[in-house]
Amino acid sequence: MKAVDTNVLVYADRREMPLHTVALARLRALAEGHEAWALPIFCVGEFVRVVSHARLFDPPTPAPQALKQIGALLASPSVRLLSPGNRFVPLLEQTIKESGASGNLVYDAQIAALCLEHGARTLVTNDRDFNRFSSLRIETLDGEG
Repeated sequence: MKAVDTNVLVYADRREMPLHTVALARLRALAEGHEAWALPIFCVGEFVRVVSHARLFDPPTPAPQALKQIGALLASPSVRLLSPGNRFVPLLEQTIKESGASGNLVYDAQIAALCLEHGARTLVTNDRDFNRFSSLRIETLDGEG
């Protein structure tokens, strides 16, 4: 199962982003496909925070509109919303230990641990920091992994 990182959601939302067309096509392919794919719950909140931020985008995406877009993705019959379960904290500890993550990279470790907890072994992202998590396969939008 593939999971989708925040930056892919942002690129798909914002037309001015260089990877907009590619990200939108990738999300559509996942949402319209038959294979299970996933949205980590942490990425949902981060997506709304980023695209609705007036210092980052002019004009920003209104938060209700961003949430509506998430709702449309969650309407896909093949999507799974990943939330932490009983194994999350031990997996987070393991992920942090194995990667040496600290500070801001702990946020990425949370996403990696959540994906691993639910069997999402591939993360679609253009954030190269995820390469530090050896248990996770990275699939980039630009094909450079």
